[in-house]
Amino acid sequence: MTSKDCGSHTHSRRKLIRRIIWSVIFILFIIFLTILLVWAILQPSKPRFILQDATVYAFNVSGNPPNLLTSNFQITLSSRNPNDKIGIYYDRLDVYATYHSQQITFRTSIPPTYQGHKEVNIWSPFVYGTSVPVAPFNAVSLDGDRDNGAVTLLIRADGRVRWKVGTFITGKYHLYVRCLAYINFGNKAAGVIVGDNAVKYTLTSSCSVSV
Repeated sequence: MTSKDCGSHTHSRRKLIRRIIWSVIFILFIIFLTILLVWAILQPSKPRFILQDATVYAFNVSGNPPNLLTSNFQITLSSRNPNDKIGIYYDRLDVYATYHSQQITFRTSIPPTYQGHKEVNIWSPFVYGTSVPVAPFNAVSLDGDRDNGAVTLLIRADGRVRWKVGTFITGKYHLYVRCLAYINFGNKAAGVIVGDNAVKYTLTSSCSVSV
């Protein structure tokens, strides 16, 4: 084989490799474009959350000065998937409470789950904290609200979700849920006594959701 033949063979091989690479790129582009078109046509909607109730077992400010909060309550949180043809994977969902933008409980993890089309999931996690330090200005405000008979908390759920369209599953997206909880401690008639010093308050509060 002459050097001319070797050069011709090498050139043909490079040309074939280039064709294969461009063919793969074209196929991937078509797949990506198809996914985008399907996604745009289906127009996925965010899940809808409602904070249904909260059962308060403990909520006390202690210490000297009073800046340690011990709390224990169980909430009922429902989520509805409004989509007809899109499922939702909840890979992670951590629930906790805040007061004036400060976290006042530990995070409680909800087990990973899949939510089908138009499906409703209901979770009842315990949200609690023992002797959690509270900023001095928040401690004074919290203690005053408690003495006045009502405390407004923000129940948060932070997590990661994936969307399922047919057999295609997207990457992970951040999910942020915010629910206002108005706890009327001053009027036990506003709730239902469910045990030793435990009161269940019906809230039915729609939550804001961002993805």
